Amino acid sequence: MTKNVTITVNGVERRASVEPRLLLVHFLRENAGLTGTHVGCETSLCGACTVLLDGRAVKSCTVLAVQADGRNITTVEGLASGDQLHAIQEGFWEEHGLQCGFCTPGMIMCSHDLLEHHPNPSDSEIREGINGNLCRCTGYQHIVAAVKNAAQKMSRPTAARAGAR
Repeated sequence: MTKNVTITVNGVERRASVEPRLLLVHFLRENAGLTGTHVGCETSLCGACTVLLDGRAVKSCTVLAVQADGRNITTVEGLASGDQLHAIQEGFWEEHGLQCGFCTPGMIMCSHDLLEHHPNPSDSEIREGINGNLCRCTGYQHIVAAVKNAAQKMSRPTAARAGAR
């Protein structure tokens, strides 16, 4: 038995016939061909699969594709505008907020949610905001610096950001 779903992913409507038990993370990787969302623990502990579902961060290993039917998903691939990285992606690049990179897509997506709802967070608020996303390499300090960098970039007017690059 399959169910037809229509999910808008990074602004592109995607239709598929899926088994009701298919996880959203597998839909994104296998049906949509977007491998930036990583499959980690598949138990919601690591956060590597975090995406935005209707603008809010969710662990895509906890959402069935059928639950996302008719909804909007943003993955790490959907943040950049052409060749121009999103401010959060730039922050991670500039502040060395990654080492192996496995957790990075999830960290970026939960950081996006945090900054959309709290544009000027303190270090402790950033740490709370990324809670639930595990990194086994960095010790988190560079990730916190990356989010602060992104917050500063995002608070500047668009023209000032473009000139700073």
